[in-house]
Amino acid sequence: MSDWRPIRRLAIHEWGTHPCEPTRFRDLLEDVDCEVVVRAADDLADCDGVVTLFHHDEFLDAVTWVHDVRAGYADFPLDAYRERGVAVTNSTGIAGDLVGETVVGLMLSLARGLHRYRDQQSAARWARLPVERPFELGRSSACVVGLGQIGGSVAARAGALGVDVVGVDVRPVANLGVRRVFDVRDLAAAVRDRRFVVLTTPLTPETRGLVDADVLAAMREDAYLVNVSRGAIVDQDALLAALEDGEIAGAALDVFAEEPLPDDSPLWEREDVIVTPHAAAQSDSYGERLADLVSTNVGRLADGLRPWNVVT
Repeated sequence: MSDWRPIRRLAIHEWGTHPCEPTRFRDLLEDVDCEVVVRAADDLADCDGVVTLFHHDEFLDAVTWVHDVRAGYADFPLDAYRERGVAVTNSTGIAGDLVGETVVGLMLSLARGLHRYRDQQSAARWARLPVERPFELGRSSACVVGLGQIGGSVAARAGALGVDVVGVDVRPVANLGVRRVFDVRDLAAAVRDRRFVVLTTPLTPETRGLVDADVLAAMREDAYLVNVSRGAIVDQDALLAALEDGEIAGAALDVFAEEPLPDDSPLWEREDVIVTPHAAAQSDSYGERLADLVSTNVGRLADGLRPWNVVT
């Protein structure tokens, strides 16, 4: 896409309430230099661009620019957008520190057993964990798989708490506070001596099913898997088997192969698993961050410039 066209009317797709209610997001864009409306996917005939949570086929023939409020865009048929000359941008970069905070919170909960006490609270049960169960986060280690903006945020925050951090990436990344960066082909070796394995890598054909039975078997028996990337990166059946067999100590999962997580999933019932509803980036500031990015791109398009975060 090289013909960057101005946006006269920008639609906010009626996506629901997560991660920011559309009407509130419209209000946050009150100073943007175009008209902003909240619309359904089939009501975009007079619009030039749309901000959306998911792809809808109607976008392909209705607008010249689509902005995805997420970092992930696996559901967007990029070839089709490219053929129609429709630009697609995403929200990479606005939530790295938010997700980083969530990961550290999950690691602390797993290390200190805080989630166990919360489970006991509803039953008014006063019981400490065995004295050998809680451990110091600052004397532990972590492997962060995927050292992009989110992975770098996780590494920096964990490192500040004293965690010995290594990473895995397809690039020789430096200056992220990690002691060593492993090539993704050496994933099993990278996770072997780590207390935490944190997944922050994008979902691609190469990363789908990346964490399989072999990788889980390579982890320590007292290790924890933390996934805030995409559910399909983990072989969920293999994870359940590893938990059942005691191959790993537990997991904190924000993303799943099927979302919402089905009611009959055995993950709900496991004391050694923390389940959160794909909310690692959720914050009262997310809408403001998103509005800043969208406003900047509207201005760049008005000047005939390439917008930020172009994916096609």
